[in-house]
Amino acid sequence: MGWAIAAAGVFSAAGAALDWDWFMNHRKAQGLVRLMGRGGARAFYGLLGLTLVVVGVLMGLGIIEE
Repeated sequence: MGWAIAAAGVFSAAGAALDWDWFMNHRKAQGLVRLMGRGGARAFYGLLGLTLVVVGVLMGLGIIEE
């Protein structure tokens, strides 16, 4: 489970860092984009992705219990 969370984090961070239009234009991201602007939403998704990667790796290594 931890590695799947880490993979989702990589996906989220990549979407933010590479500024994928299809990622930021998704209906679930649009509310955040309207609220924070595109740059703010990118920062949020980048931090979210980084957090998920760290937590996922720690879970995958057994340092954090699932």
